[in-house]
Amino acid sequence: MLETILAISGKPGLYRLINRGNRSLIIETLDAQKKRMPAFGADKIISLADIAMYTDEEEVPLRQVLKNIYDMEGGKPTTINYRKASNEELADFMAKALPNYDRDHVYPSDMKKLVQWYNILIENGVTDFEEPKAEETTEE
Repeated sequence: MLETILAISGKPGLYRLINRGNRSLIIETLDAQKKRMPAFGADKIISLADIAMYTDEEEVPLRQVLKNIYDMEGGKPTTINYRKASNEELADFMAKALPNYDRDHVYPSDMKKLVQWYNILIENGVTDFEEPKAEETTEE
């Protein structure tokens, strides 16, 4: 599911991939307005499935971090207000969601964006944070 959810550098919020157009992607805002627009090759577009968080050992896929927050918050929006939270509050929240996150490489702005994205996803019914199962092919 996260493969079709996109973040676009310089644009707020998250977007859902609707279709591929000629030299562009057709995207839709992931909010109540559901506004459709094209996204072009010049835009820096990344799928949430391709994002990972730094930890002390290795990178952890964003889907795992989102699942940890989902489990921690009981499937509801976060209790922390990312706009008003101090850096210490964000660090405490992040330590609960991902205890071994790399404190040198994960910045408060990253934590704010994570909380914002999680809340957007929950508010719009995107709660499937599991790794997609690889389809098994059987040869006869």
